[in-house]
Amino acid sequence: MNADLSIISLIAEASLVVQLVMALLLIASIASWTIIIEKSRMLKQSAVAADSFEEKFWSGGDLGAMYREIAQSGGTRLGMAGIFESGFREFGRLQKQQGLSGEHVLEGARRSMLVSQMREVDRLENNLAFLATVGSTSPYVGLFGTVWGIMNSFLALGNVQSATLALVAPGIAEALIATAMGLFAAIPAVIAFNRYADKVGRLEVRFDTFMEEFTAILQRHATSADGASR
Repeated sequence: MNADLSIISLIAEASLVVQLVMALLLIASIASWTIIIEKSRMLKQSAVAADSFEEKFWSGGDLGAMYREIAQSGGTRLGMAGIFESGFREFGRLQKQQGLSGEHVLEGARRSMLVSQMREVDRLENNLAFLATVGSTSPYVGLFGTVWGIMNSFLALGNVQSATLALVAPGIAEALIATAMGLFAAIPAVIAFNRYADKVGRLEVRFDTFMEEFTAILQRHATSADGASR
């Protein structure tokens, strides 16, 4: 308890610049932890949704019925379900147009799936740049506060005739708190960024793989449709 009160008193007695640095680092830490918790929930939800959709997709059911179920579910379709829904919808729309070859129909469906995939990846990557920024800059911001505090401590020694450890220690201690807060903000942000960037990359690979597999299925339908129209 005494240690807590000592730290609080050091922060309260720090110079204005050091206090501003500490406040900035505290805000950055709170914001990064908010993003970390929200991003963890989002990525877990996306991975579970991808597993569920793939299990249903490869169960051998009717793709048309699956499309209608997804289209009628309402709300925004995300992840693989959104990629499948956009590709199947565009494929069906282009097939109804006269004069389009199977290759053009397939290319249109693939472009639609690619747009949906890019939107989904962008949603998953949202705020990751903020975590990277906090992780890379917080130690330097804390170091700036430390340097400023130590500089003020040594400048204050110029006004006394005999310098003692008791005069220097409080100023150095309050300055080092800024460095500690910088590391406290940076370390979780760096760990979370690396972990979540890896998870987003893995999901993106799964989306790419699904697009290729679904494109192959649509290609067989487009080829059979071309053969039937001749």
